[in-house]
Amino acid sequence: MKELNSEKNQNKLRNKFLKIGVRMIGPETIFFSIDTKIGKNVTIDPYVVIGKNVKIGNNVVIKSFSHLESCKIENKVEIGPYARIRPDTILKEGSKIGNFVEVKKSTVGKKSKVNHLSYIGDSEIGKSVNIGAGTITCNYDGVKKSKTKIKDNVFVGSNSSLVAPLTIEQESIIGAGSVITKSVKKKSLALTRSSQTEIKNYKKK
Repeated sequence: MKELNSEKNQNKLRNKFLKIGVRMIGPETIFFSIDTKIGKNVTIDPYVVIGKNVKIGNNVVIKSFSHLESCKIENKVEIGPYARIRPDTILKEGSKIGNFVEVKKSTVGKKSKVNHLSYIGDSEIGKSVNIGAGTITCNYDGVKKSKTKIKDNVFVGSNSSLVAPLTIEQESIIGAGSVITKSVKKKSLALTRSSQTEIKNYKKK
């Protein structure tokens, strides 16, 4: 481990990827593993760590302060800044993982977006899905992990909790601020939200 992380070995890896055309801004701040595989026309911003068993396709952008390990990144994917891509994750072509997003043991489908402040774990996300800010998949009940399946063209509103096991069928919408505990049918709107109460001319006691 010490040998792999030595400055000498990291410089060899950096030079190897620079020679094949990887664009690095601040290469001295970027760390690779010996088995890292990178395609064509890839840009990596400063302060990115790539752990073991990472395969990156073509036309990928990885923004600052992101950490990747044991994952597959297909073509035209954008990651970060401040993203964590954990083992057994596949990011399909054209997908986008934004800032402060963690993905673990999940597939994110083509052109799907998880842009802000979200946790996606043990999930299958289809094509052209939008996951709103603050959404989490509740995959662990304290005993076992369960799966969340989100089909194509689903829109998940911000600050939603998806309690697995759960399937959200295609073209459905989850209202913002919902806790979803049951599967949602195709082309449906699902939401769980208390009524707003307003007391006029309220004065503190």
